[in-house]
Amino acid sequence: MPKAQDADLRSMLIQAGIEEINTYGAGDFSVRRVAAACHVSTAAPYKHFKDKKDFIKAIIDFVNGQWAEVQERVLKNCGDDPRTQLVEVSVAYLRFLMEKSYYRQIMMLKNAEFDNLYHPRHGESSSRTQQLMLAAKEACGFSDEVWERKSLLVRSLLYGSVFMFNSGEFVYSEKALENIRYMISREFELV
Repeated sequence: MPKAQDADLRSMLIQAGIEEINTYGAGDFSVRRVAAACHVSTAAPYKHFKDKKDFIKAIIDFVNGQWAEVQERVLKNCGDDPRTQLVEVSVAYLRFLMEKSYYRQIMMLKNAEFDNLYHPRHGESSSRTQQLMLAAKEACGFSDEVWERKSLLVRSLLYGSVFMFNSGEFVYSEKALENIRYMISREFELV
């Protein structure tokens, strides 16, 4: 069993690694800079991670775990209606990306060096949402063609909103989230 100090250091390294990716990107990720930020030797991270790729994988797993916890909390409060579940998880995802902006770059990590290795991990973070989307599609009785359009629209709404909130074009607020919730809900009523 790892010592509490080891677990604390691993957690501290992951948090510093998140900051490293936000500052330099995955391609320029430096284990040496992360170690310096944590005031540990350059060898210390290698007691927790095999190499740089394993370190970044651990960061992705950590962020995916944070998002999975949010999804589960939201779903516990939604009842059994797949449409409601999908709407609420979509709004929670937007809230997660905005309020935990330091996770945003990890959630949207795109780097040729890491794509093949980490693409499945990114898929894990959206697998629950994909299940919700299929359940909502069936509950609404939408054809594949209609569902493809609706999926594109909802995803565009979410990612476009993040971009516009982040740029200051629109103010991120509870009112804005309520408007987005309304638009996504309304989309399920339209054929």
